[in-house]
Amino acid sequence: MNERCTSPAGQLGGIVRACVAAALLLVSTLHAGHVAAQSLNCGGGFFGVGDSKLAVLQRCGEPMFRQAVCIQRPQMAWAPSYHPGMPPQQVLVQQCVPMEEWTYHRGQGNFMGIARFHNDTLESARDGARAP
Repeated sequence: MNERCTSPAGQLGGIVRACVAAALLLVSTLHAGHVAAQSLNCGGGFFGVGDSKLAVLQRCGEPMFRQAVCIQRPQMAWAPSYHPGMPPQQVLVQQCVPMEEWTYHRGQGNFMGIARFHNDTLESARDGARAP
C-alpha cells in the first residue's frame, strides 16, 4: 500500500507555489525592463540611476540644455481634525520636489537623452524626442 494520496489541501499548496513562482517571474521581468530603461548611453559610456552629476559630466560632457523642474510627488502630512478632541488625520498631499533635468543631443536622427537629478544624484534617465 504505497499509493500516493493527494488531498485537496495538497493540490491547493501546489497551485499556490505555481502562482507565487509565476508572480516572481513576472516581477523580475518587469524589474529588468525598468532597470534597462533607467540608463542612457552617451559617448560610448553608460550612466544610470544613482550616478552623481560629476560622473555624468565626466562620461558625457556638458549637456546642451539644463532646466530646473518641479516634480509633484505624494507626501503624507498631518491635518488637524475638524472634530474637537479628535486626533489629527493623516492626509496625502502633492509636494513639489525641485530637480534638475539635463538634455543631451546624441547625434542627428537619435533620441535626445534626458537625465533628471535630485540632490546631485541621477534620479531617472530616459529618451526624449528624436533629434532632427
